[in-house]
Amino acid sequence: MTTSSDAYRRAGVDIESGNLTARMIRSAVESTHGPEVLTRSGLFSGAYALDDHRVLVASADSVGTKVRLAAALGRNSSVGIDLVNHCANDILTTGATPIFFLDYFASSRLVPEVVAEVMEGVAAACREAGCALLGGETAELPGLYAPGEYDLAGFIVGVVERDRMLDGTRVRAGDALVALPSSGPHTNGFSLVNRILTDGGERELTPESVAEHDRELGGSLADALLAPHRSYVRELLPLVHDGRVKGVAHITGGGISDNLPRMLPEGLGAVVDTSTWELPPVFRWIQELGGVSRAEMFHVFNVGVGAIVAVSPEDVEGVVRDLGGAWVIGEVVSGGQ
Repeated sequence: MTTSSDAYRRAGVDIESGNLTARMIRSAVESTHGPEVLTRSGLFSGAYALDDHRVLVASADSVGTKVRLAAALGRNSSVGIDLVNHCANDILTTGATPIFFLDYFASSRLVPEVVAEVMEGVAAACREAGCALLGGETAELPGLYAPGEYDLAGFIVGVVERDRMLDGTRVRAGDALVALPSSGPHTNGFSLVNRILTDGGERELTPESVAEHDRELGGSLADALLAPHRSYVRELLPLVHDGRVKGVAHITGGGISDNLPRMLPEGLGAVVDTSTWELPPVFRWIQELGGVSRAEMFHVFNVGVGAIVAVSPEDVEGVVRDLGGAWVIGEVVSGGQ
C-alpha cells in the first residue's frame, strides 16, 4: 500500500485544525481567569487554588471513536476504564491525586445492559485510582447517534499541595527523560483504526471482520486494540511526592511531539532518541494497513510510549528501577518552545 502523510486526515480527523481551534478560543477562556487559576492554556489540566496550601486540578476528556469498536465487539467495560485512566493521567501531570469523577453517557437509545457494562468499567477504574464516582448524566438522543453506538465523556477533579505541584519550574536542561510503556493505542487514533477495519466504510465492523486480521498481527487484534488505557497514577505519585519526578507528560493525541513540550518551561526543549524502542506489533499493523508514514505515526499515536517524566541525572537509575519497564528516551535541552 502506498504510504501517505495524511492518513489520519483522510480518516476524518485534522490534528492541525484541533490545534488552531485551541489557539482561537484561548483568549475567551483566559478572559474568565482570576488569580486563583494557576495554569496556562495548553496544559493537560487546569488548576484552581482553594487557599494558600491546596489546589484543585480538573480535566475533561472522552474515549473518542474507540467506543465504536467497543460497541461493535460487545466489549464495553474496557472503555469505561479508558475514560477514567485518561483523565486521571491528565491531572497526574500536575502531581494531583484524584478525588472524584463524573461521567456522561449518550446514545440514540439507552440499552441498560450496555450502560451497566460501561459503568462497571468506570467504577473499577475509580476504585483503582482511589477516587469517588459521584455520578453523572445519561442522555437518550434519538437521531443524533447511529443505532447501537454511543458517546462517553468524563470529568475528574484532584487535589495537590501547592508546594508539591508540578508546573514545569523544576525541570532543568540536562534532566533525563524516562519513558513508561503504553498498553496499546490507549484512546487515540481510532478514527484511522476504524477506517482500516471497515476498508474505508465499505465493510461492517464486526467481531468476525476484526478477527480476520489476527494472523497479520500474530495474536488477537481485538485484545490489542481494546487494551485499557494504562493508568500511571499509582506508579508515579510516590516519585512525585519524594521529588524524584520533576515533570510528567501524558502522551495522547498529537503523540510525543505535541505532548512532551507541554511539561517543559519556556526556553527548554527535548531531544528524543526513537531508536531506544521498537514499535509494538499493533502499531506496526496500523502503519502497514493504514498506509501511514512513520512521521505521522509518531504524530497521531503514542507508538508504545504512554508517559514521559523528567528526572535529575542522579536519580535516573533508581527511577528506572522503581518503575519497572521504563527506559531513558532522551534529555531536556536548552532552547525550543
